[in-house]
Amino acid sequence: MELQYRLLAELEADFDRLIEAVDRLAQRYAASPTPAWALGDAPVDSHWLRRALTDFWYQDGQDGRETRNYIGVIVANSEMMTGVADVNAAKARFATTLKTIRQSAPRLMPEIKAVLPFRHPALHDHLRGQGLARLHLKQCWRQLPVADAPISRARLAWYTSGRSIKRLSVEQAAEKLGQMDTAAAHIRIQLRKLGDIPDGEPLAQIQQQAPVMRANLFFREALDDGRTRRAMNLPLPLFIPDPDLKLPSINEPPLQPPRERKRARRSDQKLEDDVFLPSLRVYRYRNPSLQLAEEREKKEKERSNQAAADHDTPSG
Repeated sequence: MELQYRLLAELEADFDRLIEAVDRLAQRYAASPTPAWALGDAPVDSHWLRRALTDFWYQDGQDGRETRNYIGVIVANSEMMTGVADVNAAKARFATTLKTIRQSAPRLMPEIKAVLPFRHPALHDHLRGQGLARLHLKQCWRQLPVADAPISRARLAWYTSGRSIKRLSVEQAAEKLGQMDTAAAHIRIQLRKLGDIPDGEPLAQIQQQAPVMRANLFFREALDDGRTRRAMNLPLPLFIPDPDLKLPSINEPPLQPPRERKRARRSDQKLEDDVFLPSLRVYRYRNPSLQLAEEREKKEKERSNQAAADHDTPSG
């Protein structure tokens, strides 16, 4: 219990520091606004920025894996960039403490989402007035995007093909299905299908990721390492350090992502087209033996690299 109270107090202090850093940045922008752009020609004023920086809430019916986007570009002087760095440092500290709590005291998580908003009356009033439910922790700790240097142009486009692939064994898939309603016909069918394949066959669990705005940034001058461009996601306003405060050329992407996938299917697709276990979003590999060989080769390479690094490390 002592550890839990200590961690909760630490997270509360981190949340306070985050709100204070955000407030300082919003006040700084209000006192001295700089050139800015937002998707849909929304006016980028201090109210828009504060809303973007303090939107930490779930909305009714919102998928827990989704976050809301505030797509914009703000050029900033050194003073404002210091404020951005302070916000990102506070977010990183909050994320580190939260990770420790998830690992050491996971039962605190529901209390955290309910208690933290009450520490700041203005935020709590906003929460209650908007009919919002609870804290969305990822929206608290996700970093503000920052460009490496002044840019001449930014090309924005929706990216809708993102997905994560998690490797599952047959045993793990059976265990996950066993935690569902095994009396249901569709679960029994999937368990039978699973029993018909080799125990050592690798499986892939797919999670489609929410559409994200992707930006290609073209630097005004090459960086020290020779790079002239960089691609990055823009879930929040992009801050560009620029002593000249010159807004780059920015295209106008659609307000909403396309409903259907536009990218052509890859010819080297490793997974079968049809889902194998619909309840788990699990697919089979087209060539399981090749997949296992590639994974063994990857692990062996990682072990070799680690052994080489250990050999090169001085012993003290």
